[in-house]
Amino acid sequence: MISQETIVALATPSGAGAIAVIRLSGKDAIALAAEVFQSVSGKSIATQKTHTIHLGHIVDQGKVYDQVLLSLFKGPNSYTGENVVEISCHGSTFIQQQIIQLLLRKGARMAQAGEFTLRAFLNAKLDLSQAEAVADLIASDNEASHQIAMQQMRGGFSNQIAKLREELLNFASLIELELDFAEEDVEFADRTAFYQLLERIEFVLKRLIDSFAVGNVIKNGIPVAIVGEPNVGKSTLLNALLNEERAIVSDIAGTTRDTIEDELVIEGIGFRFIDTAGIRETKDVVESIGIQKTFEKIEQAQVVLFLIDSLQLIIENENKFKIEIEKIKNKFPQKPLVMIINKIDFLNEEQRVLLLEKLSIINYPLSITISAKQKVGIDELKNTLLSFVNTGALRNNETIVTNTRHYDSLLKALEEIQKVKWGLDSHLSSDLIAIDIKQALYYFGEITGEVTNDELLGNIFANFCIGK
Repeated sequence: MISQETIVALATPSGAGAIAVIRLSGKDAIALAAEVFQSVSGKSIATQKTHTIHLGHIVDQGKVYDQVLLSLFKGPNSYTGENVVEISCHGSTFIQQQIIQLLLRKGARMAQAGEFTLRAFLNAKLDLSQAEAVADLIASDNEASHQIAMQQMRGGFSNQIAKLREELLNFASLIELELDFAEEDVEFADRTAFYQLLERIEFVLKRLIDSFAVGNVIKNGIPVAIVGEPNVGKSTLLNALLNEERAIVSDIAGTTRDTIEDELVIEGIGFRFIDTAGIRETKDVVESIGIQKTFEKIEQAQVVLFLIDSLQLIIENENKFKIEIEKIKNKFPQKPLVMIINKIDFLNEEQRVLLLEKLSIINYPLSITISAKQKVGIDELKNTLLSFVNTGALRNNETIVTNTRHYDSLLKALEEIQKVKWGLDSHLSSDLIAIDIKQALYYFGEITGEVTNDELLGNIFANFCIGK
């Protein structure tokens, strides 16, 4: 049930700024705002056209609170589908609170988290997946996540789901009709066309499900663990990638005793780099804890950068490094591992030739030679990291799933579609096939919000900011 109360909240970030925007929504939003707003033109905002802006003052009992701009949006032509008023006042926190408290005294109540967008959903201005995309858009911090959120907010994902659901619903209706004439043994649904539809739905669902692997890392950033022995240049590499002195660099082994994390956007894709403690045998209790955390971070990472000191590789037996790489690869077989040979700026020509011979013996396909200190090879490393992300879907503007709830519903819908296909192949009765079709339609409806409950909506909109 849609609440009829007028809600109010600060729509801009809390704190002082040049301006702040206070948003009202509800049946009585315009009437309530009219009580406290005096236009410089002398006209009442209650009689003004929608989508207009008015200069005036917030006034109560002769007290002037601030000079403001008031934006008027009359329902249903507004974000929430209700009457909406936005008051742009000066950004003093005192002024913000004074105006909000005044509106509360006049009968508004404070909005709950995401309540403006919840009302937009309940008033059919957005479907549920579009509403969730609003939160993703607000949270986007790189070009790729912004692009995905915009595509979903415009309805790209929900349009695909709605089209599939509609076609499946049409066949479901024909199957139900057959049940009504069961005694006459007639078929209204063309089984061949129905099977072709199921195969097309299965293909689309599988593509959407597969896209989640890319979408999830784009949305949340790709964690990259930088590992290796002490003093191989892990902290220097982190600083070179970020182009700032983020990690402490020292010749003393074991300087990094805890993990250091920071983010970098490379061509619109977010990467979260984790500088870990050097892996070695040690009796230092604190350093041992740091090394233990290193393996935990490798577990969490999507990509592992294994650093080797080029001088050590020349001096020591190359099999030692080969074994170390194989040890990490065997423990984490699904994670891409890049072998990075650092400090090549210290090598003379003879040593560089010897290094190439050693690398040919190790014969590891993903290897890059760099100088983190001189920032040589950093661009090649960035390009290698980008190669692990399938951005083709982004370039082609394909739908990418980033929401875990959507992913779960898609998996369940696919399972039901496959049951329907099996039922057709096994010549099951129409009533049994109809049950599986209904379940598939239910999971499609969960994504777009045609099937909801209060608990689901509460969980989704609780993650929104108050003013949205």
